Amino acid sequence: MANLAHAISEFQSGGLSQDDFIAQLDSTLTKDSVGSARLLEILGEAHTHMPLPPDVYAEVQRRIEQMSGTNLTPSGGETRVQTTPHYASADFPAAAPAGAQSLAGAEQVKGVGDTLNNRFVLEECLGIGGMGTVYKALDLRKMEASDRKPFVAIKVLNVQFRGNPQSLIALQREARKAQVLAHRNIVTVYDFDRDGAIVYLTMEYLSGKPLSHLLRNKNFKGMPYDEALPIVKGMANALAYAHEHGFVHCDFKPGNVLLTDKGDVKVIDFGIARVFQRPEEESDATVFDPGTLGALTPAYASPEMIEHREPDPRDDIYALGCIVYELLTGHHPFNRLSATQARSADLKPQRPEGLGTRQWRALRAALSFDRKTRMPAVARFVEEFTAQPRFTRQRMLIGGGAALAGLAVAGLGFLWFHAPGSPSSAPHAIATPPALTLASVDALLAQMPCSALAASVLDHTVKVHGFVPEPDGVATLKERLNTLPGVSTMNVDVTPLTADKCDVVQFFAPYWTRNWQAGHPAVLQVKAPDAQLVEDDPLVVGVKTPGYDAYVNIDYYQLDGSVVHMVPSSRVPDNQAPPNFSATVGSAMDWVIAKPFGTELVVLLITPAPLFNAFRPASEARADYLRALDARLQQIAAKDGTDRILADVVQITSRARKH
Repeated sequence: MANLAHAISEFQSGGLSQDDFIAQLDSTLTKDSVGSARLLEILGEAHTHMPLPPDVYAEVQRRIEQMSGTNLTPSGGETRVQTTPHYASADFPAAAPAGAQSLAGAEQVKGVGDTLNNRFVLEECLGIGGMGTVYKALDLRKMEASDRKPFVAIKVLNVQFRGNPQSLIALQREARKAQVLAHRNIVTVYDFDRDGAIVYLTMEYLSGKPLSHLLRNKNFKGMPYDEALPIVKGMANALAYAHEHGFVHCDFKPGNVLLTDKGDVKVIDFGIARVFQRPEEESDATVFDPGTLGALTPAYASPEMIEHREPDPRDDIYALGCIVYELLTGHHPFNRLSATQARSADLKPQRPEGLGTRQWRALRAALSFDRKTRMPAVARFVEEFTAQPRFTRQRMLIGGGAALAGLAVAGLGFLWFHAPGSPSSAPHAIATPPALTLASVDALLAQMPCSALAASVLDHTVKVHGFVPEPDGVATLKERLNTLPGVSTMNVDVTPLTADKCDVVQFFAPYWTRNWQAGHPAVLQVKAPDAQLVEDDPLVVGVKTPGYDAYVNIDYYQLDGSVVHMVPSSRVPDNQAPPNFSATVGSAMDWVIAKPFGTELVVLLITPAPLFNAFRPASEARADYLRALDARLQQIAAKDGTDRILADVVQITSRARKH
């Protein structure tokens, strides 16, 4: 059966005339089973290898982009894009090479050789994907400034993303937010702009190939664990950092992972796919996802994403698990079926050859079809997946001990021969260090009084952060950790709290710990250096919400035993937030530091439903509020579960102003 690559090759070699090629194009595209996004990639690869005539290139691209979203095969690795007819517009044709004119008479668009906004010269097509075409571009402004790196990567969005003004607004906001993701494993986003009908993103330019090129190579049969580990760590580090900053990728796949020529791993498109996840438009101007387009990649999307549930960091973990499995074995864990199809068929991934028990347990948990049993956070996956296999280490140590014993016996025999009567000594056995488990650490932390603690374990190192009581909480914690089998190194980063805060810390400890175990998606920050405030300073806090619709509740626990309700309140009445939302509260001098001075707490509580039907008093007794809060949280947990009840706690210190 002729496919697109074969048809293009025949045309380029003279086997097909231009008329014959165009005549059989629709038939070829219909028979090709790889999906429209992959067809765009094939077109881009063929054009890069041997440029097609501009009108031919434009016509092929136009016909591919007009293919219905239903033509995308569920087994493909492409992003599925569903367009809404209301926004489809012939006024904004797809990008094509310089001078290209669609054979159907569409207007001329820009491509290689052209300039965007009199600044970016498109020099080379780097690839074509489901959302757009990526070019290497010369930044004339950088060149004028004699910048040693004058090139940028530009992603020109496909035609279906241009006709929806609301989605463009949302995309611009997401691109602005993505600029904060400064991490060595994330491609830096510079800006979002448009040149007439052409909408584009400028990004860091890096020379390399997407991971999909490696995985799709017919000769690739998987790689050993040790070789795959740097790629796994690079991807995981990027996701963990993004999740910590409130981003869920939502379209994590091999095509969005770049392996650079320098050996680095870079992830692209954070925040871009997220724009197109919400299926219904909303009128609230603060909602960041008003698009009527949907974007996901069936082979890597979790069941929850396919079922249009609100994105969650664990959706990225499912995609990560699929990619890691492919790296190790050379094939998809579920034969490239979508997660819902694999779940219906009760498919179970087979353990990759040579993978340790602990590593397989972590990978299998990442591939769970249910969020509740899926690996809860990327950091936990890395911790388990990168741990040295215990049984392998024990066998090595036992074998090494036996070898040393043999050497000792041989040495003693030599000495005995040369020095008769010399005393002999038996060789010492080499002890295997006991295994350190996160479960044992968690059990110990749960017994610490008046505390909120979260831990991670890597080999024989344990890291703990949170809150402990004064005056000896830190020393007590370290003493108890030292009693655990297998602990050789500890990193304790905790904040001591006075006894008057014990009831607050203990109350919020389960929600605080769950927040940190999930990768800290709910974030509270005090907008003051080291949370140090002076009399008459405004109390200003920043908030970031998780990747789902939530209600934000912020309370200020004062030294006098009262609670001031910051959000919701008469000053900030609306506390419903969209996914991955950022906001600043208190910048209008709504709350000002006054006596008594000392250490106090500010608490962020994220809930899936409103806490109360009406505003609480502006200030009330702490004990009364905690009782009412406890009763309400139990109701919410009974109805919605506890997974989406999260807390973050910040201690502030205030002092009198010197006059």
